[in-house]
Amino acid sequence: MQIMPLAGRRAMLFLAPLNAAMAEFGIDTPLRQAAFLAQVGHESGQLRYVRELASGAAYEGRADLGNVIAGDGVRFKGRGLLQVTGRANYAACGVSLGLDLLAAPQLLEQTIFACRSAGWFWQSRGLNRLADAGDQERVTRRINGGVNGLAERLVIFAAARKVLT
Repeated sequence: MQIMPLAGRRAMLFLAPLNAAMAEFGIDTPLRQAAFLAQVGHESGQLRYVRELASGAAYEGRADLGNVIAGDGVRFKGRGLLQVTGRANYAACGVSLGLDLLAAPQLLEQTIFACRSAGWFWQSRGLNRLADAGDQERVTRRINGGVNGLAERLVIFAAARKVLT
């Protein structure tokens, strides 16, 4: 609650799965955890959303996301706490987590898989290294493709640093 006050009661639902995901994916120092929680906090609206609010139509035909079949944009819109997006990312995440996400993309909306997919995404993008360097801007760029929401991410990061140290 001190890190993501807008989470409300959802904070308790996510606490154990988030801790388990951080342990599973090597997000194992206070600096890494603060960086991870800052990104999760922004991308999920402080644990309020595990599915992107937009329709996903903007991702239609995006070959860079592996969306090569009509309907992929909507079907594989952002899900999970870090908003895994696109057929290719769902396929890779599914292999890592042992889930058939191509057949059931909505699994990433379940609390445990929302957390584990975030841990997978973090690890698969080498974000511990950037977190260790304290480079929140580069972490944000790797997650978001730009610096959208950087100010909020930095506020959550500062709150997490206080709580975790």
